[in-house]
Amino acid sequence: MIGVSQDRRGLTLTLRLTQTLTALTLASLLLTGCGGDAKSEEAASDGDKKKEEEVALPVEVSKASSGLITATLTSTSTLEAEEQASVVAKVSGVVTKLFVEEGQMVKAGDPLIQLDTERLQLEVARAESNLAKLASDRDRTKQLFEKKLVSSDAYDKIKFEYDSLKASHDLAKLDLAYGTVRAPISGVVSKRMVKVGNMVQLNQPVFEITDFDPLLAVIHVPERELAKLTLNQAAVITVDARRDQLYPARILRISPIIDAASGTFKVTLAVNDSKRELKPGMFGRVAVTYAQHDNAVLIAKDAVLNEDGETAVFVIRDNKAYRTPVETGFTDDKHMEILKGIAANDLVVTTGQNSLKHEASVQVLNP
Repeated sequence: MIGVSQDRRGLTLTLRLTQTLTALTLASLLLTGCGGDAKSEEAASDGDKKKEEEVALPVEVSKASSGLITATLTSTSTLEAEEQASVVAKVSGVVTKLFVEEGQMVKAGDPLIQLDTERLQLEVARAESNLAKLASDRDRTKQLFEKKLVSSDAYDKIKFEYDSLKASHDLAKLDLAYGTVRAPISGVVSKRMVKVGNMVQLNQPVFEITDFDPLLAVIHVPERELAKLTLNQAAVITVDARRDQLYPARILRISPIIDAASGTFKVTLAVNDSKRELKPGMFGRVAVTYAQHDNAVLIAKDAVLNEDGETAVFVIRDNKAYRTPVETGFTDDKHMEILKGIAANDLVVTTGQNSLKHEASVQVLNP
């Protein structure tokens, strides 16, 4: 019995040892398989990264050119007329006729409206009749005075009466002339304030006339720019109503006084508008040219990057983008002058440069 028990115990130990070795073997196989998968995934990830690094980024480019660029001072202004007159009636009366309408050109002295002058005509006729009678009395008194038949006092008195009546006659004729309201200046009728049949009172405004030649643009310039401006200096003006049109202008007046509160001085420009497309009150943008560079290296303004205090562009060579520091000069609406860093005909990135790194591979989209 003892022998049989010992054999069973040995068999049990053998089975347990076999099971343990089998479990260890399976665990080892599982670990080996997992390790292989991890390595495979890592290798695949490295391959994907390499592929991503090799992907060419799409960009648009343009060539640096050589040309002229100007330096300008810019400001804004509301256009105004050099001369503007409010026409008033110098006598009262009813409007019987209109000679002009808004928008018409007139010259100084042209009739604008006609007032009813019937009463004024009668007053002139009465004054002329009285003046003629008194002139006859004066001449007769003069003859008597020369014959010493009347005193000098009597002769002086009638001369005074004649001169006084003549002045009244001249005033009546002047009022009659004022019955036709005339333009005080040449220009354009910018506003009509009366209609036919209206009763116009003395000194009542009836028209406004604006002289559009020239139109003025007044700007206020910082005093540090004073040395850059001179009389007759060229400028251009744009207005919102005609955004694509440039109107030439020149500096007409420069104020000799600096405003202490704002640190600016007043500059008045005359605008050349031969087609009369501009109107007083229009909002304008003024650019005064004070310097220019010929044969400058020019690139599109959009190509320039300003980061960390450095100005740079991306230059394309062999389908790679190279970040290149540049030194800039004058700037206008579309271009920037490059003083140092690139040359004419270099290809620079104009779209997509914000996502580029130095020596990145690129694909140029535009030809």
